[in-house]
Amino acid sequence: QVQLVESGGGLVQAGGSLRLSCAASGRTFSNYATAWFRQAPGKEREFVATISRSGGMTSYADSVKGRFTISRDNAKNTVYLQMTRLNPEDTAVYYCAAANTYYSGRHYYDYDSWGQGTQVTVSS
Repeated sequence: QVQLVESGGGLVQAGGSLRLSCAASGRTFSNYATAWFRQAPGKEREFVATISRSGGMTSYADSVKGRFTISRDNAKNTVYLQMTRLNPEDTAVYYCAAANTYYSGRHYYDYDSWGQGTQVTVSS
């Protein structure tokens, strides 16, 4: 497994932007598809976005499509989530996940490495 550490969360006003980062260590990061999930209080963890290990393929949840962008820099062992036009419904703990495959799915069980999460709070 690869070790993942998220950063970049915080408090932002509605309409604002944040960029989350996920730094990987322990294995060859470029061998791993990666994804972002989020979990709001009292709700199940939900898929946000995923990216193939080369960065050439991406997929997004409908709720974030057009507002969020997932990207990666394999030379820096880091995956990013650029979030724009944030709204209070985006408030959640955001988790980075990785799977030792080219491109993975939208379910939490598709991934076997997880970070500890970073809190994103959007005020109205």
